[in-house]
Amino acid sequence: MNKKIFVLGGCRSGKSRYALETTQEFPGHNRVFIATCNPEDDEMKQRIARHQKERGRSWKTVETPLLLPETIAASSPGADVILVDCLTLWISNLLMAYDHPDKIERQLPHLTDAITGAACPVVLVSNEVGQGIVPENSLARQFRDLVGYVNQAVAGCADEVVWTVAGMPVKIKG
Repeated sequence: MNKKIFVLGGCRSGKSRYALETTQEFPGHNRVFIATCNPEDDEMKQRIARHQKERGRSWKTVETPLLLPETIAASSPGADVILVDCLTLWISNLLMAYDHPDKIERQLPHLTDAITGAACPVVLVSNEVGQGIVPENSLARQFRDLVGYVNQAVAGCADEVVWTVAGMPVKIKG
């Protein structure tokens, strides 16, 4: 079954761990981890190394800071499962690369088409950023709004949506 699972939660909520555990329900050895992070400092490089160690050698890692829909579409025919971590960093990368939020919003149908059209199960991770106060500056508000739009679109096309809170998964769809 080509199940699509969306896992979201706040920082340090356990969402990445839960998403990785969820991929174990799918058989096969061709596991693709799609990383959206740009490792720009030592602390981030250490985080990446820790996550790679947690996944183990059975995962093929594909780094794609911008071309996420294209990478999902290209990776799915040969994969047994895809894990995307995370949509929040992808949006951040797009905000830095493009000069207008409309260009980012135009990516949404491509993303949802790639997810629904994937020939294998796909598990996606994102942060829930809309539960705090309204940010004081325009860029932060654009980021919050764009992540919210992406989260809504992905939740809409996912078979299952899980919200993680304090390390506990709460199924909200499926």
